[in-house]
Amino acid sequence: MSRIVYVNGEYLPEEEATVSIFDRAFLMADGVYEVTSVLDGKLIDFDGHKARLERSLAELDMDKPEAFDDLLDIHRELVERNGIVEGMIYLQVSRGSAGDRDFVFPDPEIVKPTLVLFTQSKPGLADSPVAKTGIKVISIDDIRWGRRDIKTTQLLYPSMGKMMAKKAGADDAWLVEDGKVTEGTSNNAYIVKGGSIITRELSNDILHGITRAAVLRFAKEAQMKVEERSFTIEEAQDADEAFVTSASTFVMPVVEIDGAPIGEGTPGPVATRLREIYLEESRKAAI
Repeated sequence: MSRIVYVNGEYLPEEEATVSIFDRAFLMADGVYEVTSVLDGKLIDFDGHKARLERSLAELDMDKPEAFDDLLDIHRELVERNGIVEGMIYLQVSRGSAGDRDFVFPDPEIVKPTLVLFTQSKPGLADSPVAKTGIKVISIDDIRWGRRDIKTTQLLYPSMGKMMAKKAGADDAWLVEDGKVTEGTSNNAYIVKGGSIITRELSNDILHGITRAAVLRFAKEAQMKVEERSFTIEEAQDADEAFVTSASTFVMPVVEIDGAPIGEGTPGPVATRLREIYLEESRKAAI
């Protein structure tokens, strides 16, 4: 059975869903997106993702889609129709299609945003075996545009970064600018040293991760020390632990950076405990 997806007010089998070739997300990457995880058939951190979506739209001077206030119902309907127990819902908003290609934004009074959502079933998402072994990362130059705090569909370089990692026999890449780690290709980056969790402070340089915010809150509630500051690859290689966070991986230990093992080369106690706390608390708050 094919997936049921949502396109501009309609629930459709995926093979019947279409978007114009003139849509600006296709031609200009003029769009924003969010990914919300589903555990036990419920949505994780939905309010945070919706709030960040609204901020991304505002930063790009893009109108909210007409169904913005109905997004929770749409997410739940897609979960129900597709029988998602564990997985993700991808949402994308673009500036729409003016019927031709032009660098100038179309008149928002005439051209309305395109809204697309679809599900991805991921059985075993919360109990991923990779979380028990950890991932390996490489470092690459961060040459993305300056507004990484806006969750746009401009994902070519992050995709290339993942392919560079794969070619090097690793799982992912950490991006480095001016000698300091910004973030992972699709996640926020952390190290643990001397009992302190260290991660880059919020700015236009990194995505304001929804999972990041939750994990740091849980860490502080658990009396863990948190430092929001930049760090180098060399500092990371000398750390006791390292990990990343994202909506799709939750808290994922990093055990090697550029070939150097981190700590004992196995997932450390801080990352392991934070993953347990995040999953436990997120399931309680899921809607």
